[in-house]
Amino acid sequence: MIHPNKKRLRRSMMFLNAQKPSLIKDPYVYGVDSIMLDLEDAVAENQKDSARFSLYHALKEIDYHGIERVVRINGLDTPHWKEDIRVCVAGGCDAIRIAKTESAKDVQIVEEHVLAAEREFGRPEGSTLLMAALESCRGVLNALEICESSDRLFGIALSGGDYTKDLQTHITGTGIELAGARQHMIMAARAAGVQCFDTVFTNLDDMEAFEKEVEMIKLMGFDGKSLVNPRQIAVVHRVFTPTPKEIIFAEKVVREIDEKKAQGIGVFTVDGKMIDIAFYDGAKRTIELAKASGVYEGDL
Repeated sequence: MIHPNKKRLRRSMMFLNAQKPSLIKDPYVYGVDSIMLDLEDAVAENQKDSARFSLYHALKEIDYHGIERVVRINGLDTPHWKEDIRVCVAGGCDAIRIAKTESAKDVQIVEEHVLAAEREFGRPEGSTLLMAALESCRGVLNALEICESSDRLFGIALSGGDYTKDLQTHITGTGIELAGARQHMIMAARAAGVQCFDTVFTNLDDMEAFEKEVEMIKLMGFDGKSLVNPRQIAVVHRVFTPTPKEIIFAEKVVREIDEKKAQGIGVFTVDGKMIDIAFYDGAKRTIELAKASGVYEGDL
């Protein structure tokens, strides 16, 4: 059975330090699709227990108004991840992000502990989704096996900073150093039928460059982007939400193909463009994205 939220809308996923009540008490006011409550890099080594305590109470006591609550746990090479999982599941998070994923086995190890925690704390088995962060060359090269590792896995995400360190380069702002990883991960995700998310953009003083990057990764096929600041949400949502023109064209394509298919016609024109059955799935995706984004009220 497919988890009902596995394919939910995830244009924006904003990182928040799980240890700071001021950050995690009301992020729903920004209208982000998902929040990433961070137990890993944002939390100092001697503050992990404090962060887990804060996380648990936030998950149990705060109404996030339907926003997805994903928790980034510490890597499997640390002493923290097992207790991270228990607290995440006990608190009732929606999903867990696995840091530094390099293989299908990494995902399956986490899955085993999630299942044990679901049984321990009385949560429905299979209710906790997973996502995998690819942060190394090995992880990126193993993207397909990672995408196919678990029915709980809803997607993969690129961690550009760690990946470029492993690549022995750095973030340039041009995207050249990330191009291969981005395209490889998109292909793996699409082949496996899961979602794919781009890395963060940390220069908050250059919103123009940020918007250009968002437009580029949407064209590449990404489902959304990891964010570090609420100012970035509106840009991502605008780029990833179909325009009225795109919606109208998609409606025409769907209706024309449905009608012409019944008549045995395979190729025809819509608004002067040659269209065939290959355009159908894309048009349907545009309409579904518009529905999920709250901008479509049609009947298709």
